[in-house]
Amino acid sequence: MSISVDVLERYIPIDVSLVDELLAQEIKNNNKKIVVLDDDPTGVQTVHDISVFTGWDADSLREAFTEENNLFYILTNSRGFTEEQTRAAHLEIAEAVDKAAKKSRREYIFISRSDSTLRGHYPLETKLLKECYEHNTGVHLDGEILCPFFKEGGRFTIDDVHYVKYGDELVPAHETEFAKDKTFGYKAANLPDYVEEKTAGEYKAADVISISLEDIHNMDFDKIESQLLSAEGFNKIIVNAIDYADIKVFAVALFRAMNAGKMFMFRTAAAIVKVMGGVTDIPLLTREDMVVNESENGGIIVVGSHTAKTTAQLESLKELSNIEFIELDANLVSDESAFAEEVDRCLVLEEECIKAGKTVCCYTSRSLVVADTGDKEDELRLSVRISDAVQSLVGRLTVTPSFVIAKGGITSSDVGVKALEVKRATVLGQIKPGIPVWQTGSESKFPQTPYVIFPGNIGEATTLREAVEELMNKR
Repeated sequence: MSISVDVLERYIPIDVSLVDELLAQEIKNNNKKIVVLDDDPTGVQTVHDISVFTGWDADSLREAFTEENNLFYILTNSRGFTEEQTRAAHLEIAEAVDKAAKKSRREYIFISRSDSTLRGHYPLETKLLKECYEHNTGVHLDGEILCPFFKEGGRFTIDDVHYVKYGDELVPAHETEFAKDKTFGYKAANLPDYVEEKTAGEYKAADVISISLEDIHNMDFDKIESQLLSAEGFNKIIVNAIDYADIKVFAVALFRAMNAGKMFMFRTAAAIVKVMGGVTDIPLLTREDMVVNESENGGIIVVGSHTAKTTAQLESLKELSNIEFIELDANLVSDESAFAEEVDRCLVLEEECIKAGKTVCCYTSRSLVVADTGDKEDELRLSVRISDAVQSLVGRLTVTPSFVIAKGGITSSDVGVKALEVKRATVLGQIKPGIPVWQTGSESKFPQTPYVIFPGNIGEATTLREAVEELMNKR
């Protein structure tokens, strides 16, 4: 049942200055490198001046572990993988990370960053990481922290129910379109039941440890730490949160429990990464912050996401008269030859526009193109085929755009890795809340070009238009 956003005002504000001081000391005492495995590139939507590596080769990980920052991201793109591909990638990554850690003589912890609306290969990914971590390090993991809170995206957890903000209402996640995802859908009305549903009863809802908002807002560090110290058997721990201050209180108790010998796996949205990594707040990025190389060429926007929010944002973007819109007919995906011709048609039009100094937006047809075959993995493969076509509309460009925006998780990963050929990027910050911007590396197809990674489920109807206007606004 939906509730009013007014419920967020009923909780007593936390003395953030005190918590910040305590947290800074706990972070200073933590000597473990935080390795964030991100199942699509939107997970950097809360940080800045942090490295993202799109591969896990020895050279990349050696660089990552020698950086001064206490955290880095590895982009797995596993939300676009089959279960078999996800398993193979995580086994490779876990082994490669452990080897790099041992060479650099650093301890580490894994955070499995995934969707704030609870979609993804769960519990497969964290189960694999747990098994590999325990085998490689000899350290036993006592519990798993589940923290899907993500303020920038309007995701709040109250009384173990995870909510998604729509206007003035908070809608339980299981009642949203995200819970109906063909590949990663779920029915559970609260997080303990979600755990039981996703683990097929291996972990019971009644056994889940819940960190309450009341204890957090009372700053009862001792009680929260005691709950964490009680975790055993890889039991699940739910973190209720409505604000970053809540995560900070929890993190103080978490670091204390870890210093006392407890170790945890993490399945979270983007917010807790920022807090555990001690990443500071900075203003939203302006065009001057993002555009290093001025160009007379237009920019390119590719839209692959089919969420209702994305479609509404696309319609708002169409109100701008200085953008050329090209629709890619994704309904042709089952006809290989016809689909290839359609992609070629769009590419020619894009090139003409960008060279003429006009920004172009290429989007997939809004009708649902992936048939319900009853085979989730087959449906995922068809979706990936469409995403491959979308990314090629950037990857096959022969002209350098002034900026690149990709809309949707799988789309933005494919554009970053396959089209732009990024090996390592620096997160500049966010152009809008929850919408990160990479600066591409020297090795990429378009070096030092701002790349905006726009999640399919973030922002208001006007947010995409506002981001585009910022990038096009030459002051």
